[in-house]
Amino acid sequence: MPRRRGCLPPLVCTLAALSLPLLLAAEPRAKSCSEVRRLYAAKGFSQSEAPSHEISGDHLKVCSQAYTCCSQEMEEKYSQQSKHDFRNAVVELSNHLQTMFSSRYKKFDEFFKELLENAEKSLNDMFVRTYGRLYMQNSELFKDLFVELKRYYVGGNVNLEEMLNEFWARLLERMFRLVNPQYHFTDEYLECVSKYTEQLKPFGDVPRKLKLQVTRAFVAARTFAQGLAVARDVVSKVSAVNPTPQGTRALLKMMYCPYCRGLVSVKPCYNYCFNVMRGCLANQGDLDTEWNTFMDSMLLVAERLEGPFNIESVMDPIDVKISDAIMNMQENSMQVSQKVFQGCGQPKTLAQGRTARSVSESGFSARFRPYNPEERPTTAAGTSLDRLVTDVKEKLKQAKKFWSSLPGNICNDEKMSVGTINENECWNGSAKSRYDFAVTGNGLASQVNNPEVEVDITKPDMVIRRQIMALRVMTNKLKNAYSGNDVDFIDISEESSGEESGSGCEFQQCSPEFEFNATEVTGNSNKSDKKVNTSAATSSGLSQAALFLSILFLAMQRQWR
Repeated sequence: MPRRRGCLPPLVCTLAALSLPLLLAAEPRAKSCSEVRRLYAAKGFSQSEAPSHEISGDHLKVCSQAYTCCSQEMEEKYSQQSKHDFRNAVVELSNHLQTMFSSRYKKFDEFFKELLENAEKSLNDMFVRTYGRLYMQNSELFKDLFVELKRYYVGGNVNLEEMLNEFWARLLERMFRLVNPQYHFTDEYLECVSKYTEQLKPFGDVPRKLKLQVTRAFVAARTFAQGLAVARDVVSKVSAVNPTPQGTRALLKMMYCPYCRGLVSVKPCYNYCFNVMRGCLANQGDLDTEWNTFMDSMLLVAERLEGPFNIESVMDPIDVKISDAIMNMQENSMQVSQKVFQGCGQPKTLAQGRTARSVSESGFSARFRPYNPEERPTTAAGTSLDRLVTDVKEKLKQAKKFWSSLPGNICNDEKMSVGTINENECWNGSAKSRYDFAVTGNGLASQVNNPEVEVDITKPDMVIRRQIMALRVMTNKLKNAYSGNDVDFIDISEESSGEESGSGCEFQQCSPEFEFNATEVTGNSNKSDKKVNTSAATSSGLSQAALFLSILFLAMQRQWR
């Protein structure tokens, strides 16, 4: 029978029918990108920019150019997102540290200022209550003392030793007139009197001891508070990271390139993340050595605040100490006056009727109440120095090695989605597999061998270099404060923080070790005792007020006896 035209042999048709499913199965199907689209939209981006199925990756610049779930727009936005995520991670970890330093600085600053206010108020209240108008007429001498102490603490150009010498010189002038009311003293004569201050020691050993205690305590307190402020500002400036283009490329590759491959649940390998973070934070790593030395210096000064340089134990009984000095002057007034008369000449006697009344005529019989520590609990800022120092010491210890630990802390952050138990099931930068490269060292110089981030080790970040210098300056000042030496004030304002440079050593010899030299400090104080202030003569208008002050102290002496 003749075959139909155009019809293939039956065997051929049968084979064609059987092979069609196999041919269709051999053709690859594009994978769905639905989960990638969903997560992309969750970031706030337009879902229309994300393909529904894999497409060719020829357009990608960083991520793999194989079949991908990322469009060009997605890669660009993921690049910006990786920078944003990285900055947020650094800021979030740094903010806790910055807040700690800021709050502790505020507490210490409030405490020191209120302590001074309380000490001044305590002295004023006690003397007003005890001596009334007699003290009020002569209170400016003590007010000036506290004004200068406050001015020193807030950064005024005050030399503590010279200021205290001036205080005792002014007090000596008044007291010498008071214990010798029958004589007239010219300004020139009082200048001569001041020359015998060191030799005669009219106030006993109180001025020397108080000067040493006040200087050491105020230097330590002011420098420690400045240190807290410097730490706060350094953290603020250094944590404001801006990754380089090479760093941004590495961040994108680690964080979002696995998304383009559809591996949305695969986390970056820990060592891989470590290398990326150390490369992006290379300059911050260089801060670590100076930062740790600075923290150690702060801890040592904190120990001084707990012990011999405790400003609270100095200021709380300062009124009694000054009174003791005045009593010493009165007890030795005759011997002091005779020696002064021998050296400076016999002063002119005032006309009869112009001399002061005797103590018995004044009718003054108030008694000075002795100091009792238990009766005067500290209320400055609602706390005590010991409690503040104990708290901040723990925080300072925790802050050590912060910068060298920062890369690892970021990689351990759950928000970064880094780290897996199975090292073969993590993203290594190109696939879901093991990461074989070693972790690079910390700091800029070590990044020359970083396999993930190209870092130009010849171009350090100048902002961070300035912060390193600021820490060195502050560390040297802390060393001097630890040894009891006065230090220049550091401007901790926002405009100048971290802008200083140099060694920070204002003395001919800076203490190279954290070792307290009592002989050196005492020697410095003795030298300052020998300085004579020749310009501390009071005006004649104060004579009558000084006369009343003499009466009250003589009466006080008798009552004590």
